[in-house]
Amino acid sequence: MQIMVRDNNVDQALRALKKKLQREGVYREMKLRRHYEKPSEKRAREKAAAVRRARKMDRKRMERDGV
Repeated sequence: MQIMVRDNNVDQALRALKKKLQREGVYREMKLRRHYEKPSEKRAREKAAAVRRARKMDRKRMERDGV
């Protein structure tokens, strides 16, 4: 990963770096790896995330169809 510093503007380059890291999910990954997560906890977390995604998709579909 590379960020260019233009006109000696380090603040702008730092903002761009943080945004790029956020988009690639590095912060989320770091948070998850801070502590060991048991495989059963990982499955439960992933299953809950899948349920949330499915419900969100259903809500959007209902909103789009006007029901």
